[in-house]
Amino acid sequence: MSRVRNRNTKPEMLVRSVLHRLGYRFRLHRSDLPGTPDIVLPKYGTVIFVNGCFWHGHDCPRGKIPETNRDFWEKKIEKNRTRDKENYRKIEELGWQTIIIWTCRIDTKDEIQKFIERLPKILQSNYKLVSGSASKK
Repeated sequence: MSRVRNRNTKPEMLVRSVLHRLGYRFRLHRSDLPGTPDIVLPKYGTVIFVNGCFWHGHDCPRGKIPETNRDFWEKKIEKNRTRDKENYRKIEELGWQTIIIWTCRIDTKDEIQKFIERLPKILQSNYKLVSGSASKK
């Protein structure tokens, strides 16, 4: 497990590339926020987590628990899910919007295109809330 990367993964790099191409500027892995979000868009008061389906217990074929050592994996994934929920709650209490992107949702060009089309609407909705208030770090 120590060889599993938790930063700069291919899906995360893809999302960052799309954001940059669209003209969004962001910060990476801000450790002062709960859960150390993968991408932080301070201007929009939004954090993005690019979650691996297996490690974060997504309900898709990639999130399937292995048959070997099943008890260990069930406990591990459940702890990850509980920690994730707590981090999302804390981030929202700080006034940030949370976007969770599952790796299975950005596999194909069509899925990436859908993400690109939805993103500005999501960010603009929170920007209106943030722009009139005190700026975030």
